[in-house]
Amino acid sequence: MWGKTSTLRIMATLGLLLWLAWPAIAPIPPEAPDTSPPPVAAGTGDPSPPPAETRGEGRTEGIHGKMGIHLSFYALSRPGFAETIAEKLSEYGLNAVVICVKDMHGTVGYGSQVPLAREIGAAVPYVKLPDLVELFRARGIYVIARQVLFYDPLLSKHLGYPDGRWVYPSDERAVDYNLAIARELEALGFDEIQFDYIRFPDDGEIGGSYPERYAAVNAFLARAREALSVPISIDLFGRVLWPWNKEKKDPIGQCLEEMAPYVDVISPMLYPSHYVEPELKADPYRTVRLALEHGMARVQKPFRPYLQAFDMDIPPGMTLPQYILAQVRAAVEMGADGYLFWNPRSDYTHLWVALRLSRGSGGAPRP
Repeated sequence: MWGKTSTLRIMATLGLLLWLAWPAIAPIPPEAPDTSPPPVAAGTGDPSPPPAETRGEGRTEGIHGKMGIHLSFYALSRPGFAETIAEKLSEYGLNAVVICVKDMHGTVGYGSQVPLAREIGAAVPYVKLPDLVELFRARGIYVIARQVLFYDPLLSKHLGYPDGRWVYPSDERAVDYNLAIARELEALGFDEIQFDYIRFPDDGEIGGSYPERYAAVNAFLARAREALSVPISIDLFGRVLWPWNKEKKDPIGQCLEEMAPYVDVISPMLYPSHYVEPELKADPYRTVRLALEHGMARVQKPFRPYLQAFDMDIPPGMTLPQYILAQVRAAVEMGADGYLFWNPRSDYTHLWVALRLSRGSGGAPRP
């Protein structure tokens, strides 16, 4: 058992490192947008769906001002880790935690009772989710379940996809499977469900025509909104915020205006290290601020960005804690509705240092 678990953890670490090396953007205009009021959702020939807030009165009451960290179920399986993290969150003024419940290996890291998860060997009980939810909520911490959707090697192989990694949002089998897991997570008591990899593979040229992909992504979110009563947040590539995304020419099938009406919170992954432009990689403050300016000019939804808390392409002369605080300052100044930190190893040592440095303002900078 030990050998199998160690191998799984090594594979997970390698997978996360590969993910971190993958650029999350495309060429972008360097100028900030104007500050005129955000446009309404872009039309596609069909009537725009009603805003998410009108479906399920009172659902969004607790979503605002959440500041927290992302944790893998591998890390949370370590004895005492969750308790230590809960203490750290309280000590440094953070009030939210994101628990990865289904990762990009297709592993569902708890004892899921969804039949297909058990059939394909995806359900592996690394953690007891009810215990974790109770532990964090008892300390006043908002608990979010992060669910990777369509990058799913286990389901891909089971369904016979040729690449053995992706399933498509247009495949009803994949949609039904993920919605069954999401409904189970809601029943387990999470405050919010966060979808990641709500997209197609990045396997085509930017500039092509992909109408079926956009339609499938939007259709999934529409079904999720009808199926769930808890708030829904979505993780997006940073590039989805830039103005060229309106042209719907990206093979991943994500359009900010068309996704926003179905969700309650948008969490773009704004890691400066993932940009190819040297001027953006070198300036974490400007990169986060500019991305949020673009996104906030396009849709009227709360933005709760993911910020980089890992050591990758940190500019010379800047420490990781300084890099973290530069991103936070940009998010706060732009009026972001909270923020989340990402470290692939769930190691927030440098984050705690950064928040100690900010203690003069009373702990974590407030959104």
